[in-house]
Amino acid sequence: MARLGFVYNVERCNGCFSCFLACKDEFTGNDHLPTAAATCEGVNLKKVNEIEYGTDNKVKVDYTHSICQQCGNPPCMNKFPDQISKRKDGIVIIDPMKAKGMKEIVDSCPYGAIVWNEKANLPQKCTMCAHMLDAGEKTTRCSECCPNQAQLFGDLDDPKSEIAIYVKEHAPELEQLHPEYGTQPNVYYRNLPKPFICGEVICGDTGECLKGAKVTCVCDSCGKKSETATDFLGDFEFRFLPINETFTVTAEAPGYKAAVYSAKTHGSVNLGEIVLAKV
Repeated sequence: MARLGFVYNVERCNGCFSCFLACKDEFTGNDHLPTAAATCEGVNLKKVNEIEYGTDNKVKVDYTHSICQQCGNPPCMNKFPDQISKRKDGIVIIDPMKAKGMKEIVDSCPYGAIVWNEKANLPQKCTMCAHMLDAGEKTTRCSECCPNQAQLFGDLDDPKSEIAIYVKEHAPELEQLHPEYGTQPNVYYRNLPKPFICGEVICGDTGECLKGAKVTCVCDSCGKKSETATDFLGDFEFRFLPINETFTVTAEAPGYKAAVYSAKTHGSVNLGEIVLAKV
């Protein structure tokens, strides 16, 4: 028995929207019964979200994907068992006939992945291109068209599949959305946007950027320590930090006095110019 799922590597996505457009092309105006009725303009089964974060001149832009999580314990199905079912391969399907006129189904998804098609009078969501898989295809339209291999699709329970191997190799870096919901989602995300701490180290005597300065970042609560060196512009950054934690950042270089800063990750923190005084 298969358990189909997705992995999205946020760092590889450049926001080209190819996956979004492929999904639109596959479903807009096209019935794929019995798993999906045609969508119409304004109905998006998949969304690509532009996330901008950081401050001042240190800003990053990432793209995250909102889509049905194909839950192992789907709250939508639990609430509407006559209209929604889960296939043996794990794909959750809203019956296009039985769900007709039931707008209340939209609110049953805690991820907001079910949308309302006013024209068809129907709740709809991603079906993982079940009609393609049933016809013998091995992947989804959105996955096959990604130019940067930012998303993987496959059987999470097949230890020889590309996606299962990827999940095993990168397990510490992967996240699922809102595990506290208890929905057992079959969609994983790698490198979701997180706070970062950055700055620029300057020589106090010359005013020049200090390349190769040692910068350490220590979490005050858990003691975890990270270390890096400034680049030729004196810049440094520590990425993927937990939110609402306090960190002690120390910049040091031979011949200069160390500078120590405290930073709390309510969001990303730009420490700006860190000037090291000559010893």
